[in-house]
Amino acid sequence: MVTTDTGLTPQASGSDELVMQEDQVDQYITFTIGEEEYGVDIMAVREIKAWTETTHLPNTPEFMRGVLNLRGTIVPIFDLRCRFGMGLTEATKMHVVIIVRVEDRMVGVLVDTVSDIITVGQNQLQQVPKMDRNIDDEYLSGLVTVEGRMVALLDVELLFKPQSIDHGIALGEAAVGDQN
Repeated sequence: MVTTDTGLTPQASGSDELVMQEDQVDQYITFTIGEEEYGVDIMAVREIKAWTETTHLPNTPEFMRGVLNLRGTIVPIFDLRCRFGMGLTEATKMHVVIIVRVEDRMVGVLVDTVSDIITVGQNQLQQVPKMDRNIDDEYLSGLVTVEGRMVALLDVELLFKPQSIDHGIALGEAAVGDQN
């Protein structure tokens, strides 16, 4: 089979003319929370950094660990284990924070480990079955099997409500302002 330099594969149509079809693929960074493996679209990921203590803010949900000042930008840090109802993470130096862009805001997610970068074709995505799980399916864009393991793909736009992010950033900026 011939692949053009545009990444398109020529396909013969019924009239023997060549029709260009693009095989839609996306890349995801995968990470673990306990025994579970999740993935986020690589285009949303801005940075991966080792866990560092955050500035805890009052009157925030338990799953919001606090905020970090990341090169002048206040970034709320969310504990995904806690967000998914699996208890608060006992964070160590081995844990990782993945900084993602949600709309026009930066958000950090605390995870156990970063695993891999996977490439997924649209034909590989499976729908999330409707059943009781640790995570609400409204946050998932699909499931994919990679090398014998199941990866749940997260939609960060749905996982984090803009109001929660804005509230965390506002509290963080106020806390930073009080320290000056």
